[in-house]
Amino acid sequence: MTEEQKKILSKWQAQCSRREYCSADVFAKVLKAVDGDREAAQEILEALQAEKYVDDLRYASAFARDKASLSGWGPVKIRFALAGKGIDKTTVDAALGEIDAAGAAGKMENVLRSKYRTLREDPQVRLKLLRFGLSRGYGYEEIRPVVERILAE
Repeated sequence: MTEEQKKILSKWQAQCSRREYCSADVFAKVLKAVDGDREAAQEILEALQAEKYVDDLRYASAFARDKASLSGWGPVKIRFALAGKGIDKTTVDAALGEIDAAGAAGKMENVLRSKYRTLREDPQVRLKLLRFGLSRGYGYEEIRPVVERILAE
């Protein structure tokens, strides 16, 4: 490893200590730093992974927990977002398994109730709530009973 690569490695060790990154993001950013030298970028990424600065499972788990609890995303939307980051299916499945199911269901209900307040007078409120829930990444079978309960109140 050259001196320049060691500097880049050191910079990324500090960066990854402060925040989680997935390997695809780190590779893309390191590739720019080494002027497109794929072998050097791969070597730096492998060093970061060996020292556990970059761990896709840890990143995916943190991402899934944050999106489910803070943003109100459902498992479908989280799965697509993680797949877009280049994270493999088994890692995504493991990360989704760490989400608190009861907490996610409560968050979904809160998000749908909040949306209902903006649509209260709309004649297509049921359809719009269902679409909104689907766009947030929840399954139809999860959304339908919650929407029915909200409309019944």
